[in-house]
This record gives sequence, C-alpha cells and structure tokens, in this order.
Amino acid sequence: MKSKKAKPIFFCSSCGYESAQWLGKCPACGQWNSFVEHIPADKNVVNKTHLTNFSSEVIKLQDAPTDKWQRYETGIKEFDIIVGGGVASGSIVLLGGSPGIGKSTLMLQVCDKFAQNENVLYVSGEESVYQVKARAMRLGINSAKLFLMSETNLENILDAAEKTNPKFIVIDSIQTVYSAQISGAPASILQIKEVTARLLEIAKTKNIVIFLLGHVTKDGDLAGPRVLEHIVDTVLYFENEKQHIFRILRSHKNRFGPTNEIGIFEMTQKGLMEVLNPSEIFLSSRQLNAPGNIITASIEGTRPLLLEVQALCVHTSYAIARRTVSGYDANRVAILIAVLEKLLNLPLEMQDIFANIAGGVRVRETAADLAFACALVSANAGFICPKDLVVFGEVGLLGEIRSVSFAKERLLEAQKLGFKKAIIPAANMKNLHGKMNIEICPVQTIDEAIKFLKQ
Repeated sequence: MKSKKAKPIFFCSSCGYESAQWLGKCPACGQWNSFVEHIPADKNVVNKTHLTNFSSEVIKLQDAPTDKWQRYETGIKEFDIIVGGGVASGSIVLLGGSPGIGKSTLMLQVCDKFAQNENVLYVSGEESVYQVKARAMRLGINSAKLFLMSETNLENILDAAEKTNPKFIVIDSIQTVYSAQISGAPASILQIKEVTARLLEIAKTKNIVIFLLGHVTKDGDLAGPRVLEHIVDTVLYFENEKQHIFRILRSHKNRFGPTNEIGIFEMTQKGLMEVLNPSEIFLSSRQLNAPGNIITASIEGTRPLLLEVQALCVHTSYAIARRTVSGYDANRVAILIAVLEKLLNLPLEMQDIFANIAGGVRVRETAADLAFACALVSANAGFICPKDLVVFGEVGLLGEIRSVSFAKERLLEAQKLGFKKAIIPAANMKNLHGKMNIEICPVQTIDEAIKFLKQ
C-alpha cells in the first residue's frame, strides 16, 4: 500500500503565519508575496537525540521544586541589569543586532564569566574554532571550561552537548543552524522555527541557559520569522549602528525581568566595556552656548537617564518643509510642531526642522515631549536655554502638560549631576515628598513652560 503523500503547507516568511494555501498578502502582518511552500517531513521519523527526551507529570503548586530555579550573574553590571539581575536558569535568550556591532564579542565575554564555575559550549556556524580562538585571545579569554565548536547541524550540536554537559550554550548564529530531520534550507522559515523549538525544549527540560545570536535586516527586524521572538524568553537588541562608539543594548522582551531596560557599552580593543555612568557620558559633548539644545530626563527600564535633546530650524528652499527626527517618534514631533504653531503662533510652516537625541539613544516614552517643544522654540527664536536646567513632561493636543511616572527618580538623577532647575508637570508635585536641592518649576501649559524657559 502506497503511503499517502503529505499535503504542502504555506508559511509567511515575515511573521510565520501558516496557511493551507498560498496567499498574496499575509492576513497577520500585511506583507505581500511573503508565503513560501513547505512539504511536511515524514511523521514516522524518530528523533534519536537523547537530550530532547521529555516526560511531564501533574503536580500540586506547593509540591513544585524551587531549588532548580536561580539566576546566574555575569559580573558585567550593564548586562545583568538588562536581563533583570542575572540570566534565569532554563531560559533561552535571543541577542540580535546588525553585523559587526559586537554580538559575538559580548557573548564571548559573558561566556568567560560563566566558564569560571560551569561548563560552557560556544557553537559558531559562521567562523572556525581558530577564528573564535583568535578573538578570545584578543579579549584575554582562556577559560578551561569554555568549549568551542564550529558546526551547523543541530543533531551534532546536541551530541556535543551530551558529551560536555554544559550549563550554558551559545549558538552563533541561529540562521546558520539546521536539522537533518526537517526539510528546507538553513535560515528558512521552518528550519528556524523548529530548531528554536527544539532548543527551547532542551533549555526547559535540562535547565540549560541557551543564547541565540541573530542578524538584523536593513529594516531593523530580526533576519528570519518574527515567530522566533515569541518562542524565546528574552529578546535583546543592539538598537544603534556600529558607527557609534557606544553600543546600546535594549531588552525588548523579558519573562523574568523588566522590559525596555538598556545597557550601554563602549567598543574598545579589549571588547565591549560597560559604561557605569551613562548620563554623564551622554552630556560630556554638550554645546552650552548654542540655541536649540536642552536636557531631558528619561526612564529606561528601571533607571533614569539624562539625555540631550537638539533641534535645528532653517528656512526651507522647497515647497514642502522637511521634518527629520532621530531617536524619537516622528509623529510626536509633528504633533508638537502643530501645537506650537497653533498656541504660540510660531512660524514653523516654512522651516526645515531637524530634531535629535544625541548619542544614538531611542526614547520611547512621551515624557520627552516638553523638552522637544522647548528645544524647537529655542532653535526658532535663537535664545540659549539655561545650562543647569532639566525638562520633562508629556504635551497634550491642547497644550496642557500631563504628568509622567517616576518624577522623583528623574529629579534625583538631575540633582546628582549638578542641575539646579527643573521644569516638570504641575500634576507631579503631589507625589514629591521630602526636600530636594533643586529648584522646581511646576507648569500646567506649554505657554507657562516657555515663559519660565526665557527668564
């Protein structure tokens, strides 16, 4: 009797959406012509890898063991902050970034810390063991418990893990790994999905921490399906370009800690060195005697960060004025421009406007609205903002200044770095307790903020 031929299925190469037939547009992510055909493998193929053997039983919550769950600190403070105080046992971490930004360098440094006490397996699918060894020598890494392997076959990687019994595994990178039991080329939608699912099973059943390194496309997305982000426990991205001397690593997802936490590193000959006082570093090159720059206090994850907001306004030579924004939501800046034109009668309609957050940091909260508005007014009018002033607050469509979270923490960070004045939302005053060595100007509207700014 002939075996029944498996029916093909179709996957969206962008988000991993599955369909029984080819579709021109993905209903999940909206991408056009992204579906690829896949013929399922024979279900009779038996997985012979012992590492993935799994059995589960139902137990009461009070009987569940707690001694197996722990956090592993690396000693690299910036990295430990991002992952919530240390890497959780049995977790799988995805580290993404553009090629050459420092993913492999950072992971070798992390592996060196872990290898002081536990076995670590570093698997490279892009470099030979000699090339990895050369980088390790440059970084001064020579740990006896750090094992290297150059391999792309998942089954061979799992066999090596059986022999070395590691507590930590690094896969560099996930796009190069494939399984012989799954049809499709490496980096295809099915290979990445199934390989990551197998690795996740290993991490949970064997209590092994697994790091997956992945490349980022020109659009800033992880190369491969977005479904990869839903499988893993933690997603870390280098969000700026390698041309910057500072590397900003942000936590986009973390099941065991806060999200949107950032770590700041400096690329040196000896690897990525953590920046212990990022606020001071970002303000070190500030131009004090120029209009259009002001300091804001942003909350990144759980800690405050002082950043320089810059704005430049010049008369346009085109029919439509340009609006260029870096490090902040361009739509928010467009709203601020409309508010300033309507309420303060600023002539910005024929001005090319360029707004930026210095240092390559991307701020996602709206607390920087007021700082951008003040910087735009300063750039347009040509006056210089006070050098010892910090500004934060959300600006509404009617020009009202709305409260923000963690106002006291922002003020304490500004006070620590020697700032003497602060413009904050009036609604935040009720949550400020205790005496502070900084002059606070509470404002309710953007007009009040600009009047105080010009004093």
